[in-house]
Amino acid sequence: MITPGMVDALLLLVVMVAVVATLNPSRADFSWFMRLRRPGWLTFERWIPLIWLLIYGCFYASALLIWTTSRSLQLLAGYALLLVLVQTYTLVICRSRSLRNGTVLAMTGWVWGVTLSIAIAPHSRLAWLLMIPYLLWSPVGTLVTWQMQRLNR
Repeated sequence: MITPGMVDALLLLVVMVAVVATLNPSRADFSWFMRLRRPGWLTFERWIPLIWLLIYGCFYASALLIWTTSRSLQLLAGYALLLVLVQTYTLVICRSRSLRNGTVLAMTGWVWGVTLSIAIAPHSRLAWLLMIPYLLWSPVGTLVTWQMQRLNR
């Protein structure tokens, strides 16, 4: 038997997957990005896709918790905006061929993530805690992009 909660969870997952799939760069654009020089200290790059998979899982769980506790479309729209900001990072870099644009977008996403975290905190402590991986990782990604600008003038 399908419950309304299952429908909500599935719909949220479908929307997230659709946003991620829609906002991916082409293979040619991404291969350009992958050819760029990285900082020497970036020895964990192979783990970055797994880190982002964990962060997206946390986004999903946090958004689902907020939806079930508050039924706030405004907060859900806040998660959607955050997902778009995060997912467009690589797309914007690849399409514009500008790491600077990516740095600005990454910082904007982090500021929005902080804002969203403050907004959801009164509704669910667990949903707020699930935002911490992104809030910790995003500055690392921003720093990497900023340093890549200096290496790839």
